Amino acid sequence: MGMGDRVAPPRWLKHANKVVMALLRLGLPISRHESPVVLTVPGRNTGKPRSTPVTPMSVDGTRYLINGYPGADWVRNVRAANQVTLRQGRRSERVRLVELSPAEARPVLREFPAQVPVGVDMMKRAGILATGTPDEAEAMAGRLPVFRVEAIT
Repeated sequence: MGMGDRVAPPRWLKHANKVVMALLRLGLPISRHESPVVLTVPGRNTGKPRSTPVTPMSVDGTRYLINGYPGADWVRNVRAANQVTLRQGRRSERVRLVELSPAEARPVLREFPAQVPVGVDMMKRAGILATGTPDEAEAMAGRLPVFRVEAIT
């Protein structure tokens, strides 16, 4: 899988995302281990708000987002936008997402299997990861975009 490779997400993902977003908008917990949020970003061509569920993780007190499907539209929209909204239930925050270099992304990716096991399972089912080990996740640096979440002050 090269840098610009796009991996088609499984067909069921779009439907599952809609269910997850509805539950999150209601403020209902959907996982004991993870706290997904709804990321909303303006579409890079239309400017219309586009939403997708994502699961932030924290490493050394800093929040990060990892894209599990290379070539995902939300990543291209985030790269074109200077801010996004993260929402969980009634709580909403405007943030800036700063993409990490592959070297900066490695330690964050290494933590991904422990912090976002449901995301790793989905990536294994889609054939992006084979085993989901920390070593394998870290080796995806440069292929899976990783963003640092920064507060807008």
